[in-house]
Amino acid sequence: MTTSATATPVLPLTTDDADALVAAARRAADEQGVRIAVTVLDAGGHLLAFRRDDRAVLIAGETSTRKAFTALQLDAPTADLVDAVRPDGLFHTLPTALDRPLLFIAGGVPLHRDGRLVGAVGVGGGAPDQDHGIALTAIKEVLGG
Repeated sequence: MTTSATATPVLPLTTDDADALVAAARRAADEQGVRIAVTVLDAGGHLLAFRRDDRAVLIAGETSTRKAFTALQLDAPTADLVDAVRPDGLFHTLPTALDRPLLFIAGGVPLHRDGRLVGAVGVGGGAPDQDHGIALTAIKEVLGG
């Protein structure tokens, strides 16, 4: 008799989840008076939602997307990776080794369900610590994590 282990399916990140994350991030940013851009990616790195506040700095859109992509690819908050790209860090050459640019500035956070990576959120426009905090607030509100 052969037994096979079946993995418990994990619900993917939905567009409703992504929209809720964007809305929650914007509320958190508004409370701090920060104008941001928010990017939400699914587990495959595909864009589920994006929003840049009218008065956010233009580069915030690019930084939010790169932060989300970096957090997704390395399955770690970008805030935890800043030291890894310093000249003596483990990932020193990684930012230039890939076709798609990574960004090692706080504000990107991977998203998990039942211990599995389902996507990432990136916030840009505020100070790095603000962006990171806004992302965490949105995740806690929407996904409870």
